[in-house]
Amino acid sequence: MSELIKDFNDYRSRMNEVILEKDNLVLKRFWSLDNQAYADGALDAKTKDLLGLVASMVLRCDDCIKYHLGKSYELGTTTEQIYEVFSIANLVGGSIVIPHTRRAAEYWEELIKQ
Repeated sequence: MSELIKDFNDYRSRMNEVILEKDNLVLKRFWSLDNQAYADGALDAKTKDLLGLVASMVLRCDDCIKYHLGKSYELGTTTEQIYEVFSIANLVGGSIVIPHTRRAAEYWEELIKQ
């Protein structure tokens, strides 16, 4: 596993533990809702994750982008599908999304090297 992926996953896991240890009911409910929202339903989990990736790119959240790229990789998304998502995100979000697309492309390349 590349350092880029390992560092992100380790930090995310460590900080999620810190946050959840505080036993805040609202945060726990929010995270549960988030988890449930991305489960298979009328749309499959892969489609929902790709929607989350577009939204994360448009909102310019690099952590969210990495998370959704990782899930997309786990769910069998192809590079061609990822780049279609990138194109929609850039179309919707405009040129401000380009730097996030670069970092997303870098992260995706690391994922597919595994």
